[in-house]
Amino acid sequence: MNFIDPQTARQLVDEGALLVDVRTPQEYNEHHIPGALNLPLQELEARTDELPKDRTLVLYCRSGNRSSMARRYLLSRGYDEVHDLGAITSWR
Repeated sequence: MNFIDPQTARQLVDEGALLVDVRTPQEYNEHHIPGALNLPLQELEARTDELPKDRTLVLYCRSGNRSSMARRYLLSRGYDEVHDLGAITSWR
């Protein structure tokens, strides 16, 4: 897995990247990074059009597994700037 470090993720977000939480709505409601869009992995295929291809994306989940799968999927769909923070705990 190719995760980016929290400092790089913060810099990308500060520069306009979209932070995407691919966990379930329940997990998102319990705790999430402020400003993150909740787009659960299981809904990604149906909702991909909600993510702009011309914007850098930074993905995260609980452990890094779902965000890694989401990154691979988005790259296969023509998204170029997709980064994986991994676990939400990395942000702290």
